[in-house]
Amino acid sequence: MTGTIVWISGATEGIGLGLARNVPWPGARIINLSRRPHPDHETVQVDLTDPASWERARESFRRELDGFIGRAVFIHNAYYSAAVGMVGKVDQREYEKSLLANVAAPLALGDAFIRAFPEGVEGGLVMMSSGSAIVPLEGLASYCAAKVGVEHWVEVVQRELAGRKGPWVVAVRPGAIDTEPARAAARLDPSVYPRAGKVAAGKRLDIDSAGKRIWAELPPAPGIAVIAYEAAPEGADARFGGRTRLVPEEDWHRAIA
Repeated sequence: MTGTIVWISGATEGIGLGLARNVPWPGARIINLSRRPHPDHETVQVDLTDPASWERARESFRRELDGFIGRAVFIHNAYYSAAVGMVGKVDQREYEKSLLANVAAPLALGDAFIRAFPEGVEGGLVMMSSGSAIVPLEGLASYCAAKVGVEHWVEVVQRELAGRKGPWVVAVRPGAIDTEPARAAARLDPSVYPRAGKVAAGKRLDIDSAGKRIWAELPPAPGIAVIAYEAAPEGADARFGGRTRLVPEEDWHRAIA
């Protein structure tokens, strides 16, 4: 089989939908990994909170990449948003589901894609991160920990793949995007989620513009572990130093024009 295959987890809404609608390769085959079927693209039903269902994604990678020649990209974008709130106050079951979906699932699915990726194929793996990876935010303890883990995983995997014929791997901090989970968080009780008012007041980019500007930076430049669309606050941990590309505003405006 030849051509382009793009897997996007959570392509039915939010940033994932914006990415799916703006894939830059005409005729690309887009496969949605999510609980809900996509109205326009084929879907492999995967529930990030249910490890047993992750095998469906693994099987999709293995089946489609066996003998494949062309371009293959996997963007792990989906996350479980129902556990926003302070530790000890958010529902315990929801908190535990968020750990499976946001901490364990990205690393398991990223590993599965790399294992299935054959020599001679162009493409790579995008792990969606967040500014929460470098800024501790009350009410987002598990989410912040998940994004720290994703970025550190990318850094380690890049080193492991150095000199090998494998996919490129990068993390992306997309910036403030107007999504339904962000709107829902803004409506939460501040006693559970202290940042609710700040989320409501922030300026956010639409999902299609977000998708376009992310695609414009792929594949990443050699040596880049993180692509970021907003500067880290003063005093934030600059763990990746020169391995983070902060995309200048004029560059991403050009990408979405």
